[in-house]
Amino acid sequence: MPPRPAARIVIRTPAIAFALAAALALAACQPRAPEPEPEPEAPPPPPPSELLLAPAAWDAVTGWEGADVRAALSAALRSCAAIAARPDGQAMNPRAPYAGTAADWRQACARLRAADGGDEAAARAAFEAAFTPVRAFTEAGGTGLMTGYYEPYVEVRRAPEPPFTAPLRGRPDDLLSADLGMFDESLAGRRIVGMAAGDRFIPYRDRAAIEEDGAGEPFAFGRPVDVFFLQIQGSGRLVYPDGAQARAAFAAHNGLPYRSIGRILVERGEMELHQASKAGIEEWLNRAGPGAARALFNENPRYAFFAAEPIGDPALGPRGAAGLPLTPMASIAADPAFHAHGVPVWVEADLPEAPGWRGLVVIQDAGGAITGPLRGDFFWGWGEDADRRAGSTRAQARWTLLLPHALAARLAPPPA
Repeated sequence: MPPRPAARIVIRTPAIAFALAAALALAACQPRAPEPEPEPEAPPPPPPSELLLAPAAWDAVTGWEGADVRAALSAALRSCAAIAARPDGQAMNPRAPYAGTAADWRQACARLRAADGGDEAAARAAFEAAFTPVRAFTEAGGTGLMTGYYEPYVEVRRAPEPPFTAPLRGRPDDLLSADLGMFDESLAGRRIVGMAAGDRFIPYRDRAAIEEDGAGEPFAFGRPVDVFFLQIQGSGRLVYPDGAQARAAFAAHNGLPYRSIGRILVERGEMELHQASKAGIEEWLNRAGPGAARALFNENPRYAFFAAEPIGDPALGPRGAAGLPLTPMASIAADPAFHAHGVPVWVEADLPEAPGWRGLVVIQDAGGAITGPLRGDFFWGWGEDADRRAGSTRAQARWTLLLPHALAARLAPPPA
């Protein structure tokens, strides 16, 4: 039974009409075209989802005593550097009011910086001095789905040659995005992606159309299966025949919803749910052949575009949605409809090869399939071990957010 909440945060999905209005405003500078046929009436927005928060004591954080949180400290300090560059009054995320403003994090970040380079005990003491633990849960319960992702090594060529025939494409010039908060303050933090069509702003092409039309300039070519999974992971380390490496950094996606091909195969009866790991899906694709694989890929309309970048520090991962390099086993992706980048989270989950895992991570990324108040995606790193563990991560995780003391105090129930 979850504890009685001290705070109730209701996040409502905005009506589609607002989003369409903002999108049309974005396209208003285009030449007028004949009025389109009336659009069908938009369906009503889904019911609100809720994130419930309750401050807790440090001795209630299971496994904290003796934990090594130095990797999370390094990740948190990178987030702190980004926070330091923001104006005091700027919200950490307008959609996550519990996270307050940049000013609310100044003192906490200063305490973390003082522990940089210290031992395990010093790192834990810094977090204890800076933050109050806050249990996160929903009316449905105290856990949410945790999956995993990693940065794959992908063999590529600079020009197409069998079997390296699938292009990695740069962001197309006609791909546009709209910050809806510029049109309506209530939509702050929300973006839509599309393209201009005359005086209208319309959804961008789906995966099949992009492959057919060739949207986006190719800069490398890989095996179709490898490129598809690279798009799901969001970034990767490209390896050329001469041994040179580069990073395929996420540049944009086409704004269409993500659809899991593993779930499609389960729904078709092609495999059981427990077989729908990356390895199981690859085995099915190799058996089915290129034509069936291409048809299955096209059932996921989302398409990711990349930019080639130097690897930089090889001990760090790609930049996440927060614009910061990810730290293996200390960075997670979460839903920006509920959470702010930079928030530390104590996670308890049965992870692959680590039953009963408990550790501190920092929210530094987001993902199209990562939706919901307790939905997380755990960054494992890169290489074969990360590949294996990420592909089989599917666990129920318990979240304890760490918030600066003043923010946590605002969540406390008023005195009787």
